[in-house]
Amino acid sequence: MDGEHIEIEQGDTVWRFERDFMESDWTCIFGAGCRGILPEPSAELGQGCCSFGAHLGDGPDGRAEALDVAAYASVLTAEQWQHHAELADHGPAGIFGDARRTHTRIVDGACVFLNRPGFAGRPGCALHIGADDAGEPPVDWKPSVCWQLPIRVDWDPIDHDRERATVRRWRRDDWGEFGETMAWCCTERAERAPGADAFVGDQRVVDSLATELTALAGESVVVELRRRLQ
Repeated sequence: MDGEHIEIEQGDTVWRFERDFMESDWTCIFGAGCRGILPEPSAELGQGCCSFGAHLGDGPDGRAEALDVAAYASVLTAEQWQHHAELADHGPAGIFGDARRTHTRIVDGACVFLNRPGFAGRPGCALHIGADDAGEPPVDWKPSVCWQLPIRVDWDPIDHDRERATVRRWRRDDWGEFGETMAWCCTERAERAPGADAFVGDQRVVDSLATELTALAGESVVVELRRRLQ
């Protein structure tokens, strides 16, 4: 532990958690003032961070994830998913943006799975809604890039058989040049966007995102993290 981070060794991995963010009261404010990731504040669009779809990657993990996304999409109903017809009419080509299935398709300016404000079956991610309705964790249904946000993991080798995983918040500069065009970055304090601060939760991130952190690092690591933060 170096003051700014908490390190926990687990097998061949040293998990290194950003203390300040784990102890913060950040919470997702999708649908409750989130200004999105577009160049202009766009809370009225209700897109959150879904404007550009979910990128799954082009390697084995990405291909496996694409199969999972297609499988879960196939059980969604029209009542749960506003753009259900895209799958019904076009099959997998209706939900992926390219032939290799490396990202979800954009429909009317946002991810094909995003139900827009006013949709009778609830706005928000249709995969998330489907998981909730099935009584299952949304982390099992959604692409990893979606359920991990706002958490980012940086992997670095320590030696020939060990690696360090730094678990932290996404920062604006992680988005590259695109980050500078965003009107708002939810993991920043409200200096850039007064009145739209996401640090308004009633729990610490280590508690509110315990399911996501467990999916990333495992239960024993998260139990130890919470013990050290008490």
